Amino acid sequence: MMSLGLQLVLLTAPAAPQAADDQTLKSLLQKVDDSNRGESSRSVMQMRVKTKRYERSMKMESWSKGTDYSLSRFLEPAKDRGMATLKVKDKLWNYLPNTDRTMRVPSAMMSGSYMGSHITNDDLVQGTRLSEDYTYALAPGIAVAGQKTIRCTPKPKTPVVWGYVDVTMTDDGVPIEQVFYSEKKVKVRTMTYTEIKEVGGKKVPHRIRFVPHDKPGEFTEIIIENLELGVKLEAGLFSLQALRD
Repeated sequence: MMSLGLQLVLLTAPAAPQAADDQTLKSLLQKVDDSNRGESSRSVMQMRVKTKRYERSMKMESWSKGTDYSLSRFLEPAKDRGMATLKVKDKLWNYLPNTDRTMRVPSAMMSGSYMGSHITNDDLVQGTRLSEDYTYALAPGIAVAGQKTIRCTPKPKTPVVWGYVDVTMTDDGVPIEQVFYSEKKVKVRTMTYTEIKEVGGKKVPHRIRFVPHDKPGEFTEIIIENLELGVKLEAGLFSLQALRD
């Protein structure tokens, strides 16, 4: 007859691997969260937008501090040069040099397009983290060697509109793709990450493409030309005064 002690070992043994798996998934999501940012960063990037009506390309210089502070200043094209966007926590301002006006983006416009792209104003201010603001588990489907796909479901108080997000990354945490689903389990958009380069000891995607599933043939693409992590930032950089400078 099996001893009581052995029965207890067999009944409780599966719990340890599950805990280890959860920690592994969280670690991978933390790497995705931090893939293109450090405590501070400076970057020069292009934003390419293609819609049914137009194609346009913009170039900007950006600075960030964690997830709460960022400043982006447009360099090209000439007609947009000097335009700037400031994010401070959940607030967003735009500076328009042609009229020398600084405007706070109202909550009613947060779901609107940023500079005609497929990125919304709300995307810019969201400071949510997959590893903290979502519950997660391996996504159903066929496993691919060297990759993991994690299904992230927003916690009740997480301020997002998604039903869930399927996040695919390499086994060492480099993001490959994120697929966003509505609460009705319909694909809304896909983000793909390519052109991996090493920056400050981290593998960082330098090309990110946003594809809306309800607009075939359209996309917005971010192409990072230069990225520095852990840079020293000037005091007062993330201020309304700096937005106009």
